[in-house]
Parts: sequence; C-alpha cells; structure tokens
Amino acid sequence: MAFVITSPCVSEKSGECVDVCPVDCIVEGEDQFYINPNTCIDCGMCVMQCPVAAIVEEFDLRPEDEQYLQKAEEFFSK
Repeated sequence: MAFVITSPCVSEKSGECVDVCPVDCIVEGEDQFYINPNTCIDCGMCVMQCPVAAIVEEFDLRPEDEQYLQKAEEFFSK
C-alpha cells in the first residue's frame, strides 16, 4: 500500500481526495475514507488535495498511525 489515510480524516471525510483520484481507488467507510492498495497507482494526487493532511505514504507512518494501515487492510479484505 503506497498511501494510508490517517486520523485527521476520521469523522471529517471532506472528500476532495475522492474527486481527484484518477482510478477511483478511494472508498468511503463508516468513519473515514480508505485507499485501495490494489487499485492505487501511487500518483499522489490525493495527498496534494487533502485539506486535513490525513494521507501519508506507508513508509512515513508514525508508530501511532500504523493502526490506520491495519484498518485499511481489514476494510478491503471483506
């Protein structure tokens, strides 16, 4: 997974990231948006448009944000 949506998105769900994604890989969940790693082309458009700076590269995740990677993996394994 190249990008992960983290805590600033929870309950915010602005949606600008969805509008700019060229491959429609961002999906709305119950409390936040998720990026589908199987569809994402790593273009970074979502990162630039996120008004709450919630989207980070997987390798830049802080330890306290690693739970959001797990949360996304669980969301797309259903």
